[in-house]
Amino acid sequence: MILARQATDSAYVEEGSNKMASIKMIPEDEAIGKTKDIYEEIKTELGIDFVPNLYKVMASKPGHLEANWNRVKAVMVEPGKLDRLTKEIIAVAVSAVNACGY
Repeated sequence: MILARQATDSAYVEEGSNKMASIKMIPEDEAIGKTKDIYEEIKTELGIDFVPNLYKVMASKPGHLEANWNRVKAVMVEPGKLDRLTKEIIAVAVSAVNACGY
């Protein structure tokens, strides 16, 4: 049974394999159009000088990247009942409780 197809070379990962399917990340210097614009917005809004790998993986499907970035902005960046720092502390705490490696 085929579980996943790698985006980079159409190689397949077979069921029971110890291999993990991989998706090509789109580096910042290769980003164009909407992807490049979203990368710049991510860096500006998050106050960082790099694009996290999570978004580089999503960039192989620009529509997916845009939808997920819009969701992150709506939840984490835009004003709400909680300030941004509190939201980030909660996110880190939940990640730690769930033993998230990322």
